[in-house]
Amino acid sequence: MTSLVISPLAKPGSSQAANLSDPTTSAFLEALRPHGALPLVVAYAGRETRAGYHVTEVKSGRFSGLDCGANPEAWTETFVQVWDVPGADGERVMTAAKFLAIMDKVSRDAGIDPDSRLTFECGDDVGVIGLYAVAGIVVEPRRVLVSLSPRQASCKPRDRWFEAQGLDRPARLTPDDARTEKAIREAASGCCSPSRPAAKGAGCC
Repeated sequence: MTSLVISPLAKPGSSQAANLSDPTTSAFLEALRPHGALPLVVAYAGRETRAGYHVTEVKSGRFSGLDCGANPEAWTETFVQVWDVPGADGERVMTAAKFLAIMDKVSRDAGIDPDSRLTFECGDDVGVIGLYAVAGIVVEPRRVLVSLSPRQASCKPRDRWFEAQGLDRPARLTPDDARTEKAIREAASGCCSPSRPAAKGAGCC
């Protein structure tokens, strides 16, 4: 998980951005606390939540598994489900304080790992729900805007290789990129490969 990198947030009435990249649950909540009086708006999939949106579910869990190089993985994750629907006439968007009160109650009653990965599940009353990570927070004079970006499928051994090399991962692969990365995965990361079957009891999961 990428750690939170944040400059001091603006006081209510000004405008300043917080540089977030997939923060932990606690880091995200603490970034909101100074701005509880402001309406909280969530931007996802090219739109912003409407006045009637609300948090329909918060769940947390501990997960374990194997990646495609048969490497063990273990992590905790908190999911916040947002139902994005129109509000009644004159209805106002929930404040950051109300959102924090919901999260604090879940933490007290059900338990939340403060260091867990945070994932938003957003959808409306007709579409398919999507999974999103926090991309940033902007504190504006009249609201707090939380921007989300889609969670992408990824090859974890490949991601670790790029991180170890200090390289940015390509956002979208061309056929040439895919051929190059296949060689990277096979040679450096132990990823699954039809041309290199796993040894018994090891290798590809």
